[in-house]
Amino acid sequence: MNKYSKIIGVGSYLPETILSNSDLEKRVDTSDEWIRTRTGIQSRHIHGSHETTSDLAFHAAKKALQHAEISANDIDLIIVATTTPDMVFPSTACLLQHKLGVTQGAAFDIQAVCTGFVYAISIADQFIKNGQAKNALVVGAETFTNLLNWQDRNTCVLFGDGAGAVVLSGSAEPGIYSTHLHSDGKYASMLCVPGQVMNGTAIGNPTVIMDGGAVFKFAVKVLAQVSQEALLANNMTIDQIDWLIPHQANIRIIEATAEKLKLPMSKVIVTVPQHGNTSAASIPLALDEGIRTGKVQKGQTCLLVGVGGGFTWGSALIRL
Repeated sequence: MNKYSKIIGVGSYLPETILSNSDLEKRVDTSDEWIRTRTGIQSRHIHGSHETTSDLAFHAAKKALQHAEISANDIDLIIVATTTPDMVFPSTACLLQHKLGVTQGAAFDIQAVCTGFVYAISIADQFIKNGQAKNALVVGAETFTNLLNWQDRNTCVLFGDGAGAVVLSGSAEPGIYSTHLHSDGKYASMLCVPGQVMNGTAIGNPTVIMDGGAVFKFAVKVLAQVSQEALLANNMTIDQIDWLIPHQANIRIIEATAEKLKLPMSKVIVTVPQHGNTSAASIPLALDEGIRTGKVQKGQTCLLVGVGGGFTWGSALIRL
């Protein structure tokens, strides 16, 4: 059995189409200044009519496998964190498995909305440490814009599409130090898509509903708490963290969380201006960008934190 699991490869994919704030001004009653000052978002990527969530996941996965220098045939576990599966069933992970040409091991989806990638990392970590998997592909992928009401200026300006992927493998040295997962369903109505499919028809509202002010307060509180939980579990202090890589929901949430942790923004990876909120894809997208730009380097310690509808929240303390 492996003592630890470790990230050995990362990859990401963003759809070609970019929707800027000025583009949105033509579609809904909003302005670039209003969006920037409240969210920090300048633009977001929108999937093409021909692109599904599994397509985005496939492109990110191929890059992660290339970075890890292993082939798809070496993968024996695929977990896709998504809120926007290609279809009701089979899982997006099974569809991705087929696109990659993988025929062995397990493949399944995890649904924890914006915390989905942290949940998926935690599960893959357990599989590898207990010997049930050798190499795990963990993907956060979303075509979240499918869930938007483009007349609701409070929500449609926030979200974008994309995918990020990592490859986890067994290691004798620390990779994933620990993960910490939480949820509380009593907050479900604060952020949800309450519709459902019944008898071939969408019943109820199939688009995002959000109480922005309540979400902001809750997010800042639990992101700081779950960060401290990870530090305490590993007998570490915040100054030992090289990078905070948070869910990219809103620049004000990110800044408030860093302030609570007494961490300078110079040690926070921020992609929300260019990506918007990509839900389960946002943390792996930010991790990949941090590595590709040379900021995040091998041997550094990173704290991944997320919060999403459910509510769900969680953290993963990792060494690259």
